[in-house]
Amino acid sequence: MYRKIEDFVNDWAYETEVTTKLFSNLTEESLNQKVTENGRTLGFLAWHVVITLGEMLGKVGLTIDCPPEDASVPASAREITEIFGKAAKSVSAEVSKNWTDETLLIEDEMYEMIWKRGTTLSSLINHQAHHRGQITVLMRQANVPVIGVYGPAKEEWEAMGIPALA
Repeated sequence: MYRKIEDFVNDWAYETEVTTKLFSNLTEESLNQKVTENGRTLGFLAWHVVITLGEMLGKVGLTIDCPPEDASVPASAREITEIFGKAAKSVSAEVSKNWTDETLLIEDEMYEMIWKRGTTLSSLINHQAHHRGQITVLMRQANVPVIGVYGPAKEEWEAMGIPALA
């Protein structure tokens, strides 16, 4: 749970940067990649990350510059990436402008539970990290390069001349 706006803003800047870099590697062809016939597509998961910014923070009174949660998945990987960047920037701006450290202790109903706003911000980052993991699996299956987020990816280790662990 976040107790300081500054801590969230700093973490959010990094999370935004790595998600943008990851999304920048997506291709139109890769957006249709699925693990199973009935599974979610890579495009759906990336778009879900985007629209959740407005959906989740809208529940706690913030207005994020983001399409509504029922917006269709764009066919363009570049469009998903650009909309994510704009929405993510809006998250930081809205939190900084409208909330204080004390605001993070306010409790709201979230998904049939009661969360402190600091918990909501933690959950937003955790949600994004969770789906980024799913996205990287689908990207590998689609032969799209992935990036290291919390440490180097296999290809990044190899580029540094360090054999990746088996």
